[in-house]
Amino acid sequence: MLQKLQLQLQNNIINFRNAFSQIPLNNNVTIIDCNKKILTDNLINVQTQTMPKNPKIIRQSVICAENFSLWYGGKLAVNGVTMEIESGGVTAIIGPSGCGKSSFLRSINRMNDLIPNSHIGGRLVVDGQNVYDKRVDLVSLRRRIGMVFQRPNPFPKTIFDNVAYGPRLHGIRDRMRLNEIVETCLRSAALWDEVKESLSRSAMALSGGQQQRLCIARALATQPDILLMDEPCSALDPIATGKIEELIVALKEKYTIVIVTHNMQQAARISDKTAFFCLGELIEFAETNKIFTTPSNPQTEAYITGRFG
Repeated sequence: MLQKLQLQLQNNIINFRNAFSQIPLNNNVTIIDCNKKILTDNLINVQTQTMPKNPKIIRQSVICAENFSLWYGGKLAVNGVTMEIESGGVTAIIGPSGCGKSSFLRSINRMNDLIPNSHIGGRLVVDGQNVYDKRVDLVSLRRRIGMVFQRPNPFPKTIFDNVAYGPRLHGIRDRMRLNEIVETCLRSAALWDEVKESLSRSAMALSGGQQQRLCIARALATQPDILLMDEPCSALDPIATGKIEELIVALKEKYTIVIVTHNMQQAARISDKTAFFCLGELIEFAETNKIFTTPSNPQTEAYITGRFG
């Protein structure tokens, strides 16, 4: 009886070998029968294909600044910035006040065009296209590159109409489609459960944190590839800030996010890469962990350790 059981277990080993051919060479498979007798088969002839333990995600550059400069009239705000921002993840831009962080951010979707006498030098390329090329369609550009500002700025409309504004502007009129977009975007902004029963309510009646998440939902409604955030938590309380940070971490799986922040702890919590600006210049750009632990530039270290800023 025992010999019969052993033979059956040996057959099971052979079946196991055939079914799981990815087991590394020379691994031992051990089976214990009901009488505690140990049976071992050395899987020597198994053909294997091993996967790396931590496969590296290959990302492409989506935003590329090449010696980019920006002037407001005769004042130089951004001076000769060269950097590449990869697709996906969160890139934080830090630095003292007036160092060109927000000016550079707004240049990516040409929001600085609204400021009289502003002009640029160098190139700023998004997805292989120079955004300052005269042939660029600004409406299309700003659909692909959403923007969330420092202070929540909902339209004086209903919650529904705030989110539906962009899709309507781009020609979507079907009510069922708009309903679907509004719900999807509010869910993505972690706001749906809080407002689903009051979509016809004025957006101005929401709290500050809710308004900012509504603005994020409104930005997502045009299906952008890139989301720019200019100090989105600076006017919020700690609880609302925590919700926005959780949202940013969730959204980075789908969007390329670039955020300007004065809060170095926030940059350390949520970003994958960090750029340090000072006096309009890019001083250092690297993985966030490196920037905050072993910066290469003495100016970066001085700012991180609080010696200025």
